[in-house]
Amino acid sequence: MAPRDKAARAFQRMLSGRRLDLLDPSPLDVEIEDIAHGLARVARWNGQTQGPHIFSVAQHSVLVEHIAGAIDPGIPARWRMMVLLHDAPEYVIGDMISPFKTVIGDNYKAVEERLQGAIHLRFSLPAVTPAALKKLCKDADKASAFIEATRIAGFNVAEAEQFFGRPKIAMRNIESFMQPMESGHAETLFLKRFGEIEAAMNEPPN
Repeated sequence: MAPRDKAARAFQRMLSGRRLDLLDPSPLDVEIEDIAHGLARVARWNGQTQGPHIFSVAQHSVLVEHIAGAIDPGIPARWRMMVLLHDAPEYVIGDMISPFKTVIGDNYKAVEERLQGAIHLRFSLPAVTPAALKKLCKDADKASAFIEATRIAGFNVAEAEQFFGRPKIAMRNIESFMQPMESGHAETLFLKRFGEIEAAMNEPPN
C-alpha cells in the first residue's frame, strides 16, 4: 500500500524565519520587515504598467495612506496605520486582480480577513476595521486606482472613470509616489512611512 500523503503545507516561511499559518495566522508570526519585503515585490496591475520596474503594492499602500490624509487631514495615527496596512495580507497571498477575485469567490476573502486581523493585532490595532475608516480607505483606494490606471497602467480617463470613479479631491504632491521603483527602494519607502506613523502613535497625548 502506498504511504498516505502528508497534510498539505498551509504556512508561508518568511525570510525572518517566521512561519505564518494561512489557516490560523498568529500575530506573533507577523513582522513588519517581512510585510515590507513582500509587498515591495508584489506587482500592482499584474505587472501591466509602464517603466522598467513594477509598481509595487508597497508603493500603492503609501500612496493610499497619503490620499486618505488628503481626504481627511485629521485622521488619527492609528487609522493612518490601518490604511497603510490595508493591503498587507498581500505579502502572503499576492495581489489578485479584482476580476479573478470575482471568479474564485468568498474563500479568498475569508483567508484575507484572517490575515488582516492577525496583522492588525500584531501592531496593537483593532482586528476589525471600523466602518467609517473602511469607507475612507475604500475612497482613497479607488482614487489611487484611478491615478495609477491613467498614469501608468494604460487606461484612458473615461475608461478609468467608468471602473473606479473620478477622485473627488485634487491630488497634490503625488509625483514622488508615481514612479515605479526598484524593490529595495519601495521596501525602504514603506518602512520609513511605517516608522513615522508608529512614532506618532506612541506620542503622549497633549
